[in-house]
Amino acid sequence: MLLSQFSYELPPELIAQQPLADRAGARMLVVDRAQGSWQDRRFMDFPEYIHSGDCLVLNDSRVFPSRLIGRREHGEGGRVEVFLVRPVEGDGLVWTALVHPGRKMRTRERVIISDELTVEILARGEHGERTVRLHPRGDLYDVLDRAGHTPLPPYIRRPDTASDRERYQTVYARERGSVAAPTAGLHFTPEILDRCSAAGAEVARVTLHVGLGTFQPLHTEVLEHVRLHHETFHVSEDAAGAMARAQRIIAVGTTSVRAIESESSQSETEPAQSETDLFISPGFVFRRTGALLTNFHLPKSSLLVLVCAFAGTELALAAYRHAVEQRYRFFSYGDCMLIV
Repeated sequence: MLLSQFSYELPPELIAQQPLADRAGARMLVVDRAQGSWQDRRFMDFPEYIHSGDCLVLNDSRVFPSRLIGRREHGEGGRVEVFLVRPVEGDGLVWTALVHPGRKMRTRERVIISDELTVEILARGEHGERTVRLHPRGDLYDVLDRAGHTPLPPYIRRPDTASDRERYQTVYARERGSVAAPTAGLHFTPEILDRCSAAGAEVARVTLHVGLGTFQPLHTEVLEHVRLHHETFHVSEDAAGAMARAQRIIAVGTTSVRAIESESSQSETEPAQSETDLFISPGFVFRRTGALLTNFHLPKSSLLVLVCAFAGTELALAAYRHAVEQRYRFFSYGDCMLIV
């Protein structure tokens, strides 16, 4: 299969630049795999699709202010952006990062972020990544909370604001570690979650920290050659038990799917907390996922390929074309799709 098969035409004005005033106010395209059809609904209707015996699986990873803006310590002035991707094993101060402009930054050079934080370039990676060491004055995450910016995706073409700290975060976010939000969960409010529970669903929380793969394009046209970056995930005993009891598992977001399906493929001797580079493409056998709530994804992305694997490529892309025709809002702050 070729990556070019997983594409669609998207007018740029349909890319949502701001969240809706009401978290639960998004439109929701409901796709029925058995009938090969879809229906235009609202996300507020989501609890109507919940039944007794369902398990709603949420990714509770929390976004941290991983986008750092500073200046070179020596040499020519000018802005330098350091985007933290994931910590490297060790003391928690060494990270893989994207640095822009990276070509001008030499090994051992430093970037001044604030009076409390300096970043040192340690090494270069294969696809433009850098290994960096952070030099904070005080607790790292306290410093990042003050000096860092919300890591809005590059297709949101505006500076982050104070309101993004709250809106680019799910209401149930708990475990800090993501550099991008699990965006299907952005639509939920406590009231919607209460309605899901009242409809008879158990709610299980898993954790998958969203990393570099969310921002980088796939580097190969042949899907069989795709290799994703590793992301850390954790499925607790309580969550595993809730999923085992369920008649149907409803995954909230593609990250939840990857955690669910990665955990289901582990042997009993493997740890519940691990890393996954699972790439889900058409032909993949879903062991547990019975329904999927997801936002609309970029053309030729691993996330769109996953949606096509779950819904069927022809049906998924036809539904996407319908969403474009009906002027749905796309990507992180956009509308959503429920695949049943």
